[in-house]
Amino acid sequence: MPHATRRAVLGAAAGLLAAPRLGFGQAQARTLRFVPQANLASLDPIWSTAVVVRNHGLMIYDTLFGLGTDFRPRPQMAAGHEVTDDGRRWIVTLRPGLRFHDNEPVRAADCVASIRRWAKRDVLGQRLDALLDEIRPLDDARFEMRLKKPWPGLAFALGKPSANMCAIMPERVARTDPFTQITDTTGSGPFRFRQDLFRPGDVAVYERFQGYVPRDEPNDFMAGGKTVHFDRVEWRVMPDPSTASAALQNNEADWWETPLADLLPLLRRNRDIAVELINTAGNLGVLRFNFLHPPFDNPAIRRALLPAVDQRAFMNAAIGTDPALSRVPAGVFTPGTPLANDAGLEVLSGPRDLEAARRAVREAGYRGERVAMLSATDLPVLQNLAEVAADMLRRTGFNVDFQAMDWGTHIQRRTNRGPVDQGGWSVFCTTWEGLDVSVPGSHQPIRGHGANAWAGWPTMPRLEELREAWFEATDLEAERRIAQEIQRTVWQEVPFVPLGQVLPPMAYRRSLTGVVKGGPAVFWGVRRA
Repeated sequence: MPHATRRAVLGAAAGLLAAPRLGFGQAQARTLRFVPQANLASLDPIWSTAVVVRNHGLMIYDTLFGLGTDFRPRPQMAAGHEVTDDGRRWIVTLRPGLRFHDNEPVRAADCVASIRRWAKRDVLGQRLDALLDEIRPLDDARFEMRLKKPWPGLAFALGKPSANMCAIMPERVARTDPFTQITDTTGSGPFRFRQDLFRPGDVAVYERFQGYVPRDEPNDFMAGGKTVHFDRVEWRVMPDPSTASAALQNNEADWWETPLADLLPLLRRNRDIAVELINTAGNLGVLRFNFLHPPFDNPAIRRALLPAVDQRAFMNAAIGTDPALSRVPAGVFTPGTPLANDAGLEVLSGPRDLEAARRAVREAGYRGERVAMLSATDLPVLQNLAEVAADMLRRTGFNVDFQAMDWGTHIQRRTNRGPVDQGGWSVFCTTWEGLDVSVPGSHQPIRGHGANAWAGWPTMPRLEELREAWFEATDLEAERRIAQEIQRTVWQEVPFVPLGQVLPPMAYRRSLTGVVKGGPAVFWGVRRA
């Protein structure tokens, strides 16, 4: 963030005692007021990979399996499952009494339709889609999946909380084309979305679903009872950090998902506010290219940028200079996880050489094509990453057209596969949750399967081969060898550039207890003291 902007924000925050009330009224004991990271621009956690949309999905949908605090899958909507035929036949049985928000029962046919839709979009779902010989309901309470070969990780895939989550929807909704957004938000989870009260850019309202059937077990991350203690959760969109900070300190908001790094010392001095790292895996910063059009359809041009990338500069801009808030160097896989490695990492951790990058860009054949750089103005981390990236691109000789927009417009815009002069794009910065990019199976930025790949749509057969080999690995050492080869291949193909690991804390009123740690903000188990 530029120094002038930082001073302006801090100056605004310093006057909090004189800040006017925001008109939310007195805090209601049964309402939790949450400031999300961004505007909720889509309501479909299958169509969108945006974290805010996934968070919305976790509120209103349930999953067949759920990850516990040990990140192992446990039955959630499922009462249990049986695996036979040498691992190729799965029969999943639903718990009795499950209902959707329209009070219709959850049936096996709903689950089958939901899995089919999810499998067309999610990175692990696509593997299931390729392995499936058949998926069908056996009766209202049971369905069967027959696989071409065993896949022990199937329960994890069905229960992972990361985008895209396998949200169980009514069959009528799940039959929506997976590349078309749903409009019916009838869910199966502990909260019901009040679409009639939804004001995009302002407020999203969730009410406790009285018909939700919790498991008997205690809450356990994404598994267990998912016990809700609030009648209502309001997401209040506040793009301005000083406004969100004022709301939290004035007890007009209970929880701020993404506090600005410059405001953390101020918040920590308030004895009524806790500032904690909730998602311990953090997020991996990513510079992503469009592979369909010049200039980044040329791998030599993508490689040419590597000597110019200063991960520490990206992290300092994204979240500040406090070393506890970020980690570099970062390779292809989440730092601190078993598959993180240093194979070839010197391309990013060695001395930076801007002149070498300039020379390599020229020699690779760059001809001055306009580079449309997308930036999300309402997400400070992404905006700051984009500003550093744009400066780096300009200094290495690129003709940068910096295009600022809100996050909702950003995620819509990056679906455009056309050239820049037809509303397309060239490059953008984002972050991926650490859990997603810790293993090859769910690591969307390394996928190289062309039109079905994540935005950018690269075709990279070697990375696809290595990813498939990881699924077949028999032990951790084999997985690590494959992960090293994947990382070496990434430095050649450059489907993306890792920018560092962001470790952003959240801030909430100390009157809240039972906050679930280990991943995204969720609202079961949370009470007001």
